[in-house]
Amino acid sequence: IILVSSSHNDRDQSLFISTDEGATFQKQPITFFVETLLFHPKEEDKVLAYTKEGKVYVSIDLGKKWILLQERVSKDHIFWAVAGVDGDPDLVHMEIQDPSGGYRYITCQIQNCSDKTMTVQFAVGTDRDSLTVQDDYIFLQTTSANRTKYYVSYRRNGFAQMKLPKYALPKDLQIISTDENQVFVAVQEWYQTDTYNLYQSDPQGVYYSILLENVRSTKQPEENVLIDILEVRGVKGVFLANQKIDGKVTTLITYNKGRDWDFLNPPDVDMNGKPTNCKPPDCYLHLHLRWADNPYVSGTVHTKDTAPGLIMGAGNLGSQLVEYKEEMYITSDCGNTWRQVFEEEHHILYLDHGGVIVAIKDTSIPLKILKFSIDEGQTWSTHNFTSTSVFVDGLLSEPGDETLVMTVFGHISYRSDWELVKVDFRPSFPRECTDDDYESWELTNLQGDRCIMGQQRSFRKRKISSWCIKGRSFTSALTSKVCECVNSDFLCDYGFERSAPRKAESSKCFADFWFNPEAPPEDCVLGQAYTSSTGYRKVVSNVCEGGVDLQQNLAQHMCPLIAPKGLQISIREESLALKPGEDITFIVRQEQGDILNTKYQVDLGDGFKAIYVNLTMTGEPIRHRYENPGIYRVSVKAENVAGHDEAVVFVQVNSPLQALNLEVVPVVGRNQEVNLTAIILPKNPNLTVFYWWIGNNLQPLLTLDNFLVTKFAETGDVRVTVQASCGSSMLQESKVVHVFDHFHVLPLKFTKHLDMYNPDIPEWREDVGRVVTRLLAKETNIPEETLMTVVKPGLPTSADLHVLLPANQPKRKRSVTSDKRIAAIKQALNAHNISFFLRGGYWVLVTLADSDSDSQRIGGGSGYWAIVVLFVICLVAVGAFILYKFKRQ
Repeated sequence: IILVSSSHNDRDQSLFISTDEGATFQKQPITFFVETLLFHPKEEDKVLAYTKEGKVYVSIDLGKKWILLQERVSKDHIFWAVAGVDGDPDLVHMEIQDPSGGYRYITCQIQNCSDKTMTVQFAVGTDRDSLTVQDDYIFLQTTSANRTKYYVSYRRNGFAQMKLPKYALPKDLQIISTDENQVFVAVQEWYQTDTYNLYQSDPQGVYYSILLENVRSTKQPEENVLIDILEVRGVKGVFLANQKIDGKVTTLITYNKGRDWDFLNPPDVDMNGKPTNCKPPDCYLHLHLRWADNPYVSGTVHTKDTAPGLIMGAGNLGSQLVEYKEEMYITSDCGNTWRQVFEEEHHILYLDHGGVIVAIKDTSIPLKILKFSIDEGQTWSTHNFTSTSVFVDGLLSEPGDETLVMTVFGHISYRSDWELVKVDFRPSFPRECTDDDYESWELTNLQGDRCIMGQQRSFRKRKISSWCIKGRSFTSALTSKVCECVNSDFLCDYGFERSAPRKAESSKCFADFWFNPEAPPEDCVLGQAYTSSTGYRKVVSNVCEGGVDLQQNLAQHMCPLIAPKGLQISIREESLALKPGEDITFIVRQEQGDILNTKYQVDLGDGFKAIYVNLTMTGEPIRHRYENPGIYRVSVKAENVAGHDEAVVFVQVNSPLQALNLEVVPVVGRNQEVNLTAIILPKNPNLTVFYWWIGNNLQPLLTLDNFLVTKFAETGDVRVTVQASCGSSMLQESKVVHVFDHFHVLPLKFTKHLDMYNPDIPEWREDVGRVVTRLLAKETNIPEETLMTVVKPGLPTSADLHVLLPANQPKRKRSVTSDKRIAAIKQALNAHNISFFLRGGYWVLVTLADSDSDSQRIGGGSGYWAIVVLFVICLVAVGAFILYKFKRQ
C-alpha cells in the first residue's frame, strides 16, 4: 500500500508505504510532486509515478528509491506491458512530446529509457492524448488537413488504418470494449452532436461494421465523454444501450453482441402489485446507464461476473427515459422479465455471488437503515447497521466474490471524521449450500430463442426457499451445447449494411454505394489469392457449427497487379516552410495498389533525383537539406505495369525576415492616390505575403507585391499598418498619414555634398527632414507644426516641403495667409539662409528645386479650389443668361 501526502508544497512531499496490509506505515520523502501512481499489473513492487511537470519516475522497490524514466509525457497515456502480449514485462508504453512540439508513441524498458534506447513505434507524429494500450490492441490517431485517421496494432504487429465506412468522417472515436478478440468503438460522425454510432470490428480491429446508430452521449468536465452503453457482466454478448432519436431516449438490449437489438419488456405490476398499464409498443422499461462519480457506489446499473443474469438498475416506464425518474428495477433472467423493487434510486452491493443483495438509499440525508434480499429481490428485509444516522459515502465488500462481509463508510456530520461500520451477514445463514439447494435456468433472448452466440447455455442459481451460503466453491455456469448456425449468427461485413436495423432474419445486407465487393483488398499482393465478401461474417466469439453458412459461396480470386493510387507526400516536421540549411524529412505513403513491383521516382526540385523500390512498404524517410532560398517542387511518381500515380508538394525555403519599413508620404490630399510601400530585408520575391490595415478596418487587404495604391476619403489622421509574412517569420510596421483638403508643396534640393553621406535609410531621411523643418520654422517664425519636410528615397537627394493650413484659421483668410507664408519661405531659401553642418566639414545648403515652378501646388483634389471653379462656372452661366435676355429685348 502506498499513500501520497496531501501537501501541495513540493519540498514536503512524502509517501507512506506499508508492506503489511496497512498495519504499519513508513514515511518516505521524495523530491517530486506525485499526481498519479501506476502499479505493475503482475509485480507489486514496481511502480510508475507521474508528476504535474509531465515527468515519469519508476521504482522497483515499492517506492523507496525512484529513478527518472522520461520527461514530457502525456498524462494518462502511460501503460505497463500487457501479460501474454508484450514479451518483456518491464516494457512501458508512453506518449511523449518531442522537442519540436509534436507527440510520439515510444516504448522502453524501465531499466534504461534514454533517448538512445527508447523505440519510436510509429513513423510519424501522433495527436496529443491519442495513445491507448488495451489488451491485444494499441490505438492512436493522426490529424492533417482537418482529417483524422485512426490506427490500430493487433498483438503488437504493424499499425493499420482502422477502416470505418468511407463517409463516416468521424469527429471523435471512443474505445468501448476490447474483450474476446474484437473491438467495440463509438464513433461521432460528421453530422452528430450528442450521439455516437456503435461499431464492431474483426479480430484484428481493422474492419468495422455498424451495430447501432445514435447512442446517447454526455459531455463531462475536462472534455471527457460518456457513452450510454453498458456491457452486462456475467453473460458474454449482452449489452444495454440508450438510443436518442429526435430528442427521445429509449433503452435497448442485445444478446448477440449488437447484431440484434430489442426494447426492454415492462413489468405487468409495480412493487405494490398494482397494474402498470405499460403495454408495448407504446410503453417499455428504460434505464439510466450512468457511471457513478463516486467510485465506492454502484452507479445506476449493477451487474457482476459471478452473478449471471442478475441486473439491477434505475429508470422508469414509459415511451422514453425521463431524467428525474429513478425507480429501481431488477431482473434475474438477464433482461427477459423485470420487477420494480424501489421507488427511488439505491446504491447496490452484491455479496456471496449475488446470493445477498444490499441496497442503501441514494440520498443527501443521514441514514441508519439498509435493505437486503436473499431471493434475488423478491422480498426485502431491513437492518439497522448503526445506532446513529450517518451520511453514507460508499459501500465496500471484503475481497472475494464469496464474501458476506461489507463496510458502510460515511460521516456523522460534515465536519466529522469518517465512520466505518462493518456488517457481517454470515451469522444469518446456518449452513453452506449443497447441490439440492440449486436449480437451473436457461438463457434466452426476448424472442425465446435458446441458441445465443451459437450455443445453449444454462446456469444454476440458489432456490428461493434455500437459506444457505454459496461459498467460495460456487460456479454459476452449468452446461453449454453448441447449436447449428442460423442467419442471426452472422452480421454485415465491412462495406455492407442491413436494410432494416433491429429487425431480425428478414433483413439482408447490401453493399454501400462506395464499396465494391469484387475489388481486391488494398493489401493484395500479386500472386496471392483473395476472397470477395458475400456481405456477411460470423459474429466474433459465436461458436455455432454447421447449419446456415452465409459465407459458403465465397469466391477466390488471384490478386492482380494493381496500379498505385492515393500516393501522398508528408513532411515529418509538418511545415512546408523552412530556413536555408535546415533539415527536412519527406515521408511517402501509398493508400492502394501494389508496392512490391512499383518503382518510385523522386525529384526534390533542386537537382536531386533518385529511384526507389519498396519505398512505401519500408516507410523509409527521405532526408534532405536546401541550401538556397526559393520555391522547390517536390514530386514522387509511383509506376508499375498497371498504371501510375503522382504526388506533388511545394516547399518554401526562406531566410527569416530581419527588417520591415513602411514608406509612405505623411501628408496626402483627400481622394488623392497614394502609394504605400513595404521595404523588407532580406528581399524574398514571390515568397512574402503582405497584410495591409487601413484605419480601424479589421479586415486586411492581402498582396503579394510590396506596395498598395489606395485613397483616403476622409480628412484627419489615418493609421496604416503592414505585416509581412514569410515562412514562419512575421514583422509589422505602422505609420500615421495626415489627410487634408488643401495644402502647398514646395520642392527642395540640397548641395551635392549630401549625396556622399546618404545611406538611403528611413531614419536618416527622417532626421534630415526634421532639421530642415526646424530651421525653416526658426527663420520664418512660421509654427513648426504647420511645416513638414519629407526627404525622398534614392539619389540625388531631394525633398518636398509641405505647408499645412493652421487648424484654427478661418476658411476665407486661408489663401492670403498661405501666400504670406509661402513668400516668407521662398525668401529664406533664396537668400541661402537654410543650411546645416555635415560630417567632413561641409555645410549643406537647402534651396528651391525649381524657381520657375508653381510653388502653390494644391495637395488635395477637392475643397477650396473646387469651390472656386464651381463659382466661376456659375458666374459665366449667369452672364450668358443676362446677355441672352438683353439681346431679345
